[in-house]
Amino acid sequence: MSRPVIGITCYVEPAKFTVWEMTTALLPYNYVDHVVRAGGQPVILPPAGDPAALAGRLDGLILAGGGDIGPARYGQAPHERTGYVREFRDDAEFGLLREVLERGIPFLGVCRGLQVLNVALGGSLHQHLPDTVGHTGHAPAPGDFGRMPVRLTPGSRIAKALGAEAVDVAHYHHQAADRLGSGLTVTAHAEDGTIEAVELADHPFAVAVQWHPEADDESLLFEELVRHGRP
Repeated sequence: MSRPVIGITCYVEPAKFTVWEMTTALLPYNYVDHVVRAGGQPVILPPAGDPAALAGRLDGLILAGGGDIGPARYGQAPHERTGYVREFRDDAEFGLLREVLERGIPFLGVCRGLQVLNVALGGSLHQHLPDTVGHTGHAPAPGDFGRMPVRLTPGSRIAKALGAEAVDVAHYHHQAADRLGSGLTVTAHAEDGTIEAVELADHPFAVAVQWHPEADDESLLFEELVRHGRP
């Protein structure tokens, strides 16, 4: 059986590797490893050219984590802590997501990916979550994941995929969904009330989580995406 083709969006940032230091299209390899272990064929999609035109060749899409979305897209001025905005990446991913949703292609959003989904459907974001929840547990230190529990809605797609109603997961985000986008249902919360997962009704599989499943060993969400992407 051929492996379903799973597109994964990526960063474009300055990077150092071997003897080089240059602008690089890059992605944490954990995403790639999880897709392979789940039975999919990963294809990295840089925010260049017209990735939306490739949607019809994909069996599934992962919108990966990354910097903040330009707040003008949801009608706000930038917060002083909003950063790493890459307008070219926003343009590419919003266009790609629209095409994937219209075609009913299975979709998994991770961290920034949830935020892109929410804003694309008319929602807004908390630009700096500590202002709202009063702590920094969702991103305790640069480059360090925080571990926090989230509660899943019983019977939701994500609860069924993970086989649980509560999970302890890796967090690294200083933004989160505020006003919910059209058609989305919240299916997980942190103990402080932060929206941690959403699902889109009337779509074969459109799930997004605010945490980082790629940082953990289990591949259940990736397996569910690949399963829905099989021809």
